[in-house]
Amino acid sequence: MKPAIADGHVVTIHYKLTLDDGSIADQSVGGEPLVYLHGSQNIVPGLERQLTGKKVGEKLDVVVAANEGYGDYDPAKDTSVPKAQFPPNIDLEPGMAFQTRDRLGRSMPVWVQAVKGDQVTITGNHPLAGQRLNFAVEIVDCRRATHEEKQHGHAHGPGGHHHH
Repeated sequence: MKPAIADGHVVTIHYKLTLDDGSIADQSVGGEPLVYLHGSQNIVPGLERQLTGKKVGEKLDVVVAANEGYGDYDPAKDTSVPKAQFPPNIDLEPGMAFQTRDRLGRSMPVWVQAVKGDQVTITGNHPLAGQRLNFAVEIVDCRRATHEEKQHGHAHGPGGHHHH
C-alpha cells in the first residue's frame, strides 16, 4: 500500500492550473506528470500544504491564495533598465525571463514587462504573483524518498540522479 503524502516523500501528480479568468496557466495533463519532493519547497506552499495526508488515486480541486502561491505583487520589485544591459542579439518581449544577480551576488530571476524605446521595464515578481491559483490535481504516485533525494532536496528521475 502506498503511503499518504508527507514530508520526505516523492509525489507524482497530474495537474491543471487555471486563473480566476478561466485561462490555463500551466498543466501536466497530456504530458509528463510533475514529480516533486514533498516538504522541500519544490511547489507553491499552499498546494503542498493541501496535498499533505492525501493518497494515491485521489482527485481534488485546490484553491491557493496569492500569499501561499507566488506571493503578493510588490511594485518595489519593478524597475526600468537601459536596453543596452541585455544581449544585443535578443528580441526582447514581455514575459521573457532572465537571470540576474542581487546586491549580494545571489542569482535571481527577472521578467520583462515592457519594452519602450531604449528602456526595458523588468520585475522580480513572478508572472503569477498576486493571483489566486486554482489547481485540479490527481495524485498518481507517492513513495518514500531515498537518502540521496532528501540530501539534494529534490526528486530524482528513473534510473537515479540527473541535474539539468
